[in-house]
Amino acid sequence: SCCSLCSTCAGEENWVDSRTVYIGHKEPPPGAEAYIPQRYPDNRIVSSKYTFWNFIPKNLFEQFRRIANFYFLVIFLVQLIIDTPTSPVTSGLPLFFVITVTAIKQGYEDWLRHKADCSINECPVDVVQQEKVVRTQSHKLRVGDIVMVREDETFPCDLIFLSSSRDDGTCYVTTTSLDGESSHKTYYAVPDTMAFKTEQEVDSLHATIECEQPQPDLYKFVGRINIYKDKEEPVSRTLGAENLLLRGATLKNTHHIYAVAVYTGMETKMALNYQSKSQKRSAVEKSMNAFLIVYLCILISKAVINTVLKYAWQWSPDRDEPWYNHRTENERQRHVVIRAFTDFLAFMVLFNYIIPVSMYVTVEMQKFLGSYFITWDEEMFDEELGQGAQVNTSDLNEELGQVEYVFTDKTGTLTENNMEFIECCVDGNVYIPHAICNGQILSAASSIDMIDSSPGGIRVLSKLDLFFRALCLCHTVQVKEEETVDGIKRGIHQGRPTSFYISSSPDEVALVEGMKRLGYTYLRLKDNYMEILNKDDEIERFELLHVLNFDSVRRRMSVIVKSISGEYLMFCKGADSSIFPRVVSGKVEQVKAHVEQNAVEGLRTLCVAYRRLSESEYQEACHYLTEAKLALQDREQRLAQAYDVIERDFVLLGATAVEDRLQEKAADTIESLHKAGIKVWVLTGDKMETAAATCYASKLFRRSTQILELTKKRTKEQSLHDVLFELNRTVLRQRSISGYGMDCLDFGLIIDGATLSAVLKPSQEVSGHGNYREIFLEICRNCSAVLCCRMAPLQKAQIVKLIKSSKEHPITLAVGDGANDVSMILEAHVGIGIMGKEGRQAARNSDYAIPKFKHLKKMLLVHGHYYYIRIAELVQYFFYKNVCFIFPQFLYQFFCGFSQQPLYDTAYLTLYNISFTSLPILLYSLVEQHVTIDTLKREPSLYRDIAKNSLLRWPVFLYWTCLGVFDAVIFFFGAYFLFDNTTFTSNGQMFGNWTFGTLIFTVLVFTVTLKLALDTRHWTWINHFVIWGSLLFYVIFSLLWGGIIWPFLNYQRMYYVFMQMLSSGPAWLSIILLITVSLLPDVIKKVLCRAICPTATERAQREAAAWRRGRADSSVLSSILQRQEHRLHPPPPWCCRNAVPPQLQSSSPETPGSSGGGRRVRPDLSQPLHASSVRGGVCLLRSWTGDPCVKTKKQQKHLKMSLSSPLQESRIY
Repeated sequence: SCCSLCSTCAGEENWVDSRTVYIGHKEPPPGAEAYIPQRYPDNRIVSSKYTFWNFIPKNLFEQFRRIANFYFLVIFLVQLIIDTPTSPVTSGLPLFFVITVTAIKQGYEDWLRHKADCSINECPVDVVQQEKVVRTQSHKLRVGDIVMVREDETFPCDLIFLSSSRDDGTCYVTTTSLDGESSHKTYYAVPDTMAFKTEQEVDSLHATIECEQPQPDLYKFVGRINIYKDKEEPVSRTLGAENLLLRGATLKNTHHIYAVAVYTGMETKMALNYQSKSQKRSAVEKSMNAFLIVYLCILISKAVINTVLKYAWQWSPDRDEPWYNHRTENERQRHVVIRAFTDFLAFMVLFNYIIPVSMYVTVEMQKFLGSYFITWDEEMFDEELGQGAQVNTSDLNEELGQVEYVFTDKTGTLTENNMEFIECCVDGNVYIPHAICNGQILSAASSIDMIDSSPGGIRVLSKLDLFFRALCLCHTVQVKEEETVDGIKRGIHQGRPTSFYISSSPDEVALVEGMKRLGYTYLRLKDNYMEILNKDDEIERFELLHVLNFDSVRRRMSVIVKSISGEYLMFCKGADSSIFPRVVSGKVEQVKAHVEQNAVEGLRTLCVAYRRLSESEYQEACHYLTEAKLALQDREQRLAQAYDVIERDFVLLGATAVEDRLQEKAADTIESLHKAGIKVWVLTGDKMETAAATCYASKLFRRSTQILELTKKRTKEQSLHDVLFELNRTVLRQRSISGYGMDCLDFGLIIDGATLSAVLKPSQEVSGHGNYREIFLEICRNCSAVLCCRMAPLQKAQIVKLIKSSKEHPITLAVGDGANDVSMILEAHVGIGIMGKEGRQAARNSDYAIPKFKHLKKMLLVHGHYYYIRIAELVQYFFYKNVCFIFPQFLYQFFCGFSQQPLYDTAYLTLYNISFTSLPILLYSLVEQHVTIDTLKREPSLYRDIAKNSLLRWPVFLYWTCLGVFDAVIFFFGAYFLFDNTTFTSNGQMFGNWTFGTLIFTVLVFTVTLKLALDTRHWTWINHFVIWGSLLFYVIFSLLWGGIIWPFLNYQRMYYVFMQMLSSGPAWLSIILLITVSLLPDVIKKVLCRAICPTATERAQREAAAWRRGRADSSVLSSILQRQEHRLHPPPPWCCRNAVPPQLQSSSPETPGSSGGGRRVRPDLSQPLHASSVRGGVCLLRSWTGDPCVKTKKQQKHLKMSLSSPLQESRIY
């Protein structure tokens, strides 16, 4: 049962209730608390959405929540209930098709989730039962089970760490799948159980655990373990986050551990942290919904107009009840309002096809199939990782083409997160690992000898030794020997065992490896002694007494060690801002200057200091630390106070510099994004100087960029209000200057986390100056790049949300590689995760995942561009073809007495959107390339052409709608006037209304399909197959439906109609003429626009076409030169034997375009080309005569013009 804990447990004041866990399911001894078995969930993980039983009802409910689906369901039901002019099949079949395809897609995705759940739930787990290790499945675990986990295995649930194979009762864990950190963390067993080494000892444990109910916070845990011993009072020990092993983490560098399950299944911290991503909607989807509302209004207007006109038409009795259509008695007695409403519904059904229900399923298919182009892209495959780009959601493909702001992390995203020790500064002298001569370490100050020639040289040497020893001792690095391969230990090199280092911080590993290159090797921690191999190959041992761990508040760490001689030493390393105030001696100014210089160069710096402790000082420090560690309340605060007292009066030794290199092509990517009109912001937790240097290196800031600072340092000198208004005046003044045509300065803004917190406060009531957000946003709008340093993860999300919700509502993209970037990735419109070294948390929570930052360029400028162009055309085309389809039906009512007579046959109404016109636009939206991939990469500015949802704005939508209305008018009235004089077929029979409708429908299908063909620029065999195949399918279906091919399929009103229409000469003339007239205005408009005011994309298309023509002409010229080359230098004998010379078979690849080894060369010497030579693509031509390969006069003329001068030099590209 849930019970309150006593006041001895730290942090319990925040508890509402708790749980009691009985280890090994053993009852407490008599006299202890009552044993009340509790029911907890099993260890089953469920991420699937549906079950076998609820899939159909739940999926249908979710699908009919969409307005379009619900609308068509209502129309279908209306057709079933009342007498409507069209069959219910015409609405029911498309709706059934859409619902079925969507259900199959969602069912398949959920089936994949079920498979993933099963693979996790059926993982084997070792459980200790009755003093034996029993293997079972993960989902069978229960709270209270004792689990055995081996090295490199993943923890199956949240566990309290009882004992370890290591003597010190610790284990090392990586939490990559939880928080993205790939570093090794140290966890500690319960002190009273750490000695248990066998299953028998662990199974004999009699204890209970009282802890808080499941919480999502990964870094917080409060509990207590009560251990019962024979006839003794139970021993209570506090439990904290250092004792809790989380599900999903992996055991490292430890043979095995024993632990007890406390949280299982969906109550584990990993499951509670699973944040279901909020549904992100793209700008295209919002535009589609807006257009849909417009067309719904048009539909209602049409129905109202026709209903009113029908009753106006029937005002006359002879029209109300003509002699051939008398009403029944029931119809006469029905109220006029009911009759009008029924007619209104009938007209709604007749015109409902203007709402394109199949557009939604086509868009879904386009997004789903189109997303594979990203995963198949070989240029976005990383050989090192062995992975390519991943698509986690296909709903936002087109949003990649609309990005206006990119928010990027620095470490691991712009940089490689691969730390390398560069140099160190000791007492003002610089030491570089590579500068070693005869085994001696050389400093930059003295390139000959390590010891300074000044009288203080011996003192420098002692400080140098202390500095190296400090870096070898002050860390939390663990050593792991190399693995054994085929019985041979790889770690033996020149008689010495080599090993590799693992740590929770990559900086620490870089420093220890740097010391190793400088001659001081950290060997191991054994029996609480740290061993170092110095440059003289002597092993030094230091007893590790205390570790004062690093935390983000202190920003430093310390160790207290005891040398063999009995001397107590405290070594400390940390950020310069946390070390310098605590230093009492040392060359502070020289080291500080060097640290600042390294920061400007983009290096990560740490300062190193030490202090010698007397026996009494050491005992006092021990007293402070022990007292703080034993505190049951406010333990963290008391430890912080103890650290503050102990870490004082240091002697400064020096500083280190570690480099985190820029990723390959990161600068080129940022430069391309700038050219594309995208603003790039860097959000990082690093210090300002280091981050600014990275921004300069990555070309985010240029040397000409004027930097505006909004930092804590500046707000100390001036008030935040004054700084903001001063910066705002600066950018506004520059903008007004640029308005007069003068050159505009490029601004870059730097802001830190502390100042951002002040800016984002709701309102400044004290100062009375209102909200600072708008002023800050105004400054940012006028800056080409922004750097936000010292940012917490939550602040990153706040920045993204601030820009996202500004009045322009720009499309934002966030890219990062660590768990600290997940919040901004989820907040942005599009989230991209880098598959970096900080785990896969960012990649899993993102919409898209890419191996490296450089792949962002192609992701946006190529894939994003294509996706947006394609889907925008798809949406506009769907509305256009449905207007063409249904507007003639509206016009037809004026000529049939508003009798709701359909113009088209039922089969045509049903299959128009499903079969006749669906595949060409689907294929177009998958493969169309209006410009080439190379052009898009070469011209990033083309991205600006599609910015701000430019292809789905209201003017473009109105143009497509008007074009549809124009074509519909041409179809209807063209056919009407051509039929005005009664048209007869060859057998003298007159055309009827079904022939009239079929003629219009034929012109309609051909026009909308050929319109798409005219818009297609990238033709492939599949385009030809689908476009011409769709037209052929329509003709064959019409013949089949009319009963010509199989007469038993004849349909009464359409029997022989299509064949009869095609047998008429005027019908053929009408079809060709009406198609031509319908397509002509759009063609003329495009030609004029391209000639008068072409867009950047159209100019690029023209240049690409000219380049292709030029290349074709140059290929003709190169063939002539090739022939002449073979005449002057005949090929060797092996060339005519279809063989490659032995010396070229493996060493020399065939040059593209060359005649190659396997090609038979037969030079034509009938028309010689005198004295020509080709070097590096430059052709010096002294004379020219015709060549048989130049077939046309146009080619000969072009060639003669280009070679008109006897000594002309022309380049062939």
